[in-house]
Amino acid sequence: MSERILRVNQLIKRELSQIILKEIDFPKNMLVTVTRAETSVDLEEAKIYVSIIPENQIGRVLHILETQVYNLQQKLNKRLQMRSTPRIRFLQEKETGQAGRIEELLEKIKKN
Repeated sequence: MSERILRVNQLIKRELSQIILKEIDFPKNMLVTVTRAETSVDLEEAKIYVSIIPENQIGRVLHILETQVYNLQQKLNKRLQMRSTPRIRFLQEKETGQAGRIEELLEKIKKN
């Protein structure tokens, strides 16, 4: 992956995290975090991975984000000074859940 794509990924993650934090009101007792962004080589699309606590609310959160995707895209376009801003698409971050399960198993092993 090129250095430019890595910088774009970091920039999109940081800016979109700030926009979501300020602009979207999620239900109480819910934590939504942008974990990473993966931009295509042609900069046409960016997959935005989100982690949600509690995990059973993933469908609800993705629905909220999808209904706001146009507004989020517009705000991101204004913040980024790029010729064409990648189209954003939200996905569930599954790696953090897997990491949590691995830690639980390691704790069980330590206890035994």
